[in-house]
Amino acid sequence: GPAPLAPRTRSLQRGRREPGPGRQQPDSSPGDAWDKSSSASRMPLLDTSKYSQGSVLGKVNPDLASERRTASFSVEKLTAWLDGGAEQTRIRRAVVEAIESDPVFSRENQYFQSQNERYEAAVRKAVHLQRKMHEMRWTEKGPELKYIYRALSGDVAFLLHRVFMRCISVLGSDKQIAKWIPPATQYRLIGSYAQTELGHGTYLQGLETTAVFDITTQEFILNTPKISAMKWWPGDMGRSATHAVVFAQLYVHGQCYGVHPFILQIRSLQDHSLCPGITAGDIGPKMNFEHTDNGYLMLQNVRVPKENMLNKFCEVQPDGTYIKRGSPKINYFTMTTVRISLISDEAILPLMKACTIAIRYSAVRRQSKLKPGEQEAKILDYQTQQEKLLPQLAAAYAFHFINKYLQELLNRGYREVQKKNFDNLPELHAFSSGFKALATQYCTSAVEICLRACGGHGYSLLSGLPSLYTKILASCIYEGENTILLLQTARFLIKCFSAASAGQPVPPSVIYLSAVKAGKCPAKNKLDFLSPDIYSEAYQHAAVRLVSSTAAKLQDLIQSGVKKHEAWNQCTVQLAQAAKAHCHYITVKNFAETVEKLETEAGIQKIMKHLCDLFALHGIFSNAGVFLHDGYISGAQMDMVTASYLDLLAVIRKDAVPLVDAFDFTDKSLNSALGSYDGQVYQRLYEWAQKSPTNTQSNPAYERYLKPLLHNTLSKL
Repeated sequence: GPAPLAPRTRSLQRGRREPGPGRQQPDSSPGDAWDKSSSASRMPLLDTSKYSQGSVLGKVNPDLASERRTASFSVEKLTAWLDGGAEQTRIRRAVVEAIESDPVFSRENQYFQSQNERYEAAVRKAVHLQRKMHEMRWTEKGPELKYIYRALSGDVAFLLHRVFMRCISVLGSDKQIAKWIPPATQYRLIGSYAQTELGHGTYLQGLETTAVFDITTQEFILNTPKISAMKWWPGDMGRSATHAVVFAQLYVHGQCYGVHPFILQIRSLQDHSLCPGITAGDIGPKMNFEHTDNGYLMLQNVRVPKENMLNKFCEVQPDGTYIKRGSPKINYFTMTTVRISLISDEAILPLMKACTIAIRYSAVRRQSKLKPGEQEAKILDYQTQQEKLLPQLAAAYAFHFINKYLQELLNRGYREVQKKNFDNLPELHAFSSGFKALATQYCTSAVEICLRACGGHGYSLLSGLPSLYTKILASCIYEGENTILLLQTARFLIKCFSAASAGQPVPPSVIYLSAVKAGKCPAKNKLDFLSPDIYSEAYQHAAVRLVSSTAAKLQDLIQSGVKKHEAWNQCTVQLAQAAKAHCHYITVKNFAETVEKLETEAGIQKIMKHLCDLFALHGIFSNAGVFLHDGYISGAQMDMVTASYLDLLAVIRKDAVPLVDAFDFTDKSLNSALGSYDGQVYQRLYEWAQKSPTNTQSNPAYERYLKPLLHNTLSKL
């Protein structure tokens, strides 16, 4: 675990000096016996002067330099491929340089800041960012936008303002877009997205906020009729937002028409005071996101004009007639968009950062001896450390590629929605739900593994890993709790399986459900399991088996007289397992297809193939029961899987550092004493610790508690 560098390296009390060599000792007391012991039996005081001059920072640790010299591929070319081309890399680096060279965006002392300081810094950065974008001529629709927030590492306010604008753009009429988007773009108002309530989150139909149409005044009257109806968690709501898109149950002439979005002003644009009928504030401390003012909102007879209901797809006419245009599922589209962007920003990037930190650290941390008589070994040379970290690295690449696939699916879906074609929405919703659940759950576990693989130093905030972990953990919960999302995907899969069984057409992503075929895995030796066809078939078989067996159980329960909802509840564990298997299969299949289509240098294709194999075999190795269950893979074949899996660790280990270097994170972006490019982890840990208020400020407990305690003890002695 974490331990002091050496006994009594420095005084923690400003103005007091430790006795040292050549300096007079204080009056004798029993407590000074350690200091007065002979020099032979006492640890000498550490001379810290040589650690305060930045003597090695910036000079690459030889252990890390040697890893880079033996790369089997061009790191620069791999970076360009991951970015989508050399031009995208150039744009991204230009954005990162512009952001990181600006002192306003500094994250230097972030680990030592209070919640109020973090919030103020986030708002300061958000305001300054608007000036910066104008200065750099960056636009909301420009290629730089997606890189700006990556460069800021999310530590900026008004992120929900973007969701507010997206919601209006997708669900609003042309007239509403023309009214609200220009002032929102110019930050003449700040928006939030108020959907989640104290009593309801993922289950939108259960929302309790109401919007009653008053036909006499042509207004909607919004209320949160009970405490559980209070909006709870919306970002930027606590202290910043002036407006919000509020989701509420629409009532016209006493009839409920379901959840609809309304634009609502919550604070004055003159003095930022709360508007009449509004109660709002911050929900308090959280595990992370201290820079975000997640808020609550209560409404008491708040009136908004009729035109404030977003009405691209539905409308209440002056006489109270309700008109619906398009699919009722359109309200899910904004959340679908948010979920897919979340996979990249809140799951994959944190995992890439965690892998970078843990693998670089493992290449410079030496501990114990692999061979007698030799120097201590790099911990990355131990198979157990490789087995912890390298599958997580492979997963980072796998999810990067599935995210690209989802973005393409989303873009196609958006174009169809604009044409009022909603046919693809069920598949898009199922995909966004399932992959959000799989990716965030997998990446969260992976980041924790990276943290634990760094031992005691990983537990230090200064490693950067704890904040990555507590941040990514939230992604399993917000924008849809993962179990609920898996069940939504499962519902889609069961419907598709029933349709496929009846010979009806199904969406392309689930055509495999109609190709149910018995059989056994054809692998004859361990090398066969390095064939994408072999392991993709195994994943497909597992997904089909889990979906079909759960569908059969569901049907049997219903036919035996169990009510549908109760039958569903009795199958939910297996349904979630089936949804996960489907998403895992698609991820493996997509990774293999991506590698197959890859047109770049042979070295990159080769290492990507190794990573794809490792990701696939790790899944089989870690979930052996799923594949052994019906004998598709035999016990002997599972031994082959294990052998190939372990062989791959040693192969990929040689390129581990270059593979994380290709993610191209700057030191400022990682903000980690363990993960910096130069690998000078001990020097950096020591220097960063000196900046802590516990070292720069006087000890508040000394005069009040420690001094009386010590003096009382001495007087008794």
